[in-house]
Amino acid sequence: MSEQENKGGGHITASMSDREQVEKTADRLRDELLLTLEELERRRERAMDVRYQFRHALGKNRDVILKAGGVALALALVGMGYSWWRERHREELLWKHRAQALRRAWVHPDRLASHAEERPVAIELGRKLVLIFVTTLASAMAKSAVQSLVPSSSETPEQPGRTRLGLLTTQSPARA
Repeated sequence: MSEQENKGGGHITASMSDREQVEKTADRLRDELLLTLEELERRRERAMDVRYQFRHALGKNRDVILKAGGVALALALVGMGYSWWRERHREELLWKHRAQALRRAWVHPDRLASHAEERPVAIELGRKLVLIFVTTLASAMAKSAVQSLVPSSSETPEQPGRTRLGLLTTQSPARA
């Protein structure tokens, strides 16, 4: 094999020496690295730029935002229309509610204030038992939390010269 074939004959760098090839390769790699670093810096700036992120999210989700705004506007208009209608028909609604209350009072004189149906005894008993269980559980958890946070007053008094929380405590006799 000839020397030119060893150097990769037919390539652009075939006529260059090994040192020139290494320098050209290093320059090319350096340029690629600088371009990569510039791209990373650009991406970092965009990631930290709140205005860019907002515009990007707005542009990306413009149709969803417009639909949500339209729905919100429609709900506001319906709410305003309903309140206007209720205000216009307030007297009529008031008399209707009074008539319903009189019918309830006539049918069930023992339940005047409520129009809720009476639930079966088993369901009410179950609901009350669950409520008692949850209340007891919550109070037991609160009690254990308080006991773990606050030391009890029934601790044995410390002996002279014992350490507590890393501090040496000594008791001196009381003088009268």
